[in-house]
Amino acid sequence: MTATPDLAAPRLADSDLLRSVFRRHAAGVSVITARGDAGPVGFTATSLASVSAEPPLLSFGIGTGSSSWPAVSEAERVGVHLLGEHQRDLAATFARSGADRFAPPTAWREGPEGVPVLDDVLAWVVCRVVGRVPAGDHRIVLAEVLLGDSAGTGSPLLYHQGRYSGLRD
Repeated sequence: MTATPDLAAPRLADSDLLRSVFRRHAAGVSVITARGDAGPVGFTATSLASVSAEPPLLSFGIGTGSSSWPAVSEAERVGVHLLGEHQRDLAATFARSGADRFAPPTAWREGPEGVPVLDDVLAWVVCRVVGRVPAGDHRIVLAEVLLGDSAGTGSPLLYHQGRYSGLRD
């Protein structure tokens, strides 16, 4: 059942309205990683999007106040990981401010081009950053897929209404 829009009393746009609208949007959960001067960095993202097949491009958003932004702002390469529903704790770790995201129990290794690659994900790619587009308090990062692996098994992890969940039939 869907609600009938109340066109008589719309809210003016602000950050609260945007957050409220997007809480209703189910999104796949990914983790973006990069190599920083002080070690690996990473963050949970639900803004991942396919941009182009030729050349293979994707995009994701990152806040300029994020602890990962300084490394991502300089990185030539990034890792993009699609999480499975069995990885709720991993998603929460990479979303938590101040967490040591790469400490155990996080399982990872240095992958191609020195990019941190997470273990046991549904799919991962290493990308070359081709652009960073200003977008308010964020940047939209455009990246060209160089190589990866889509052989992981399981169902995707979703983010909806402020929590992680899996697909339902």
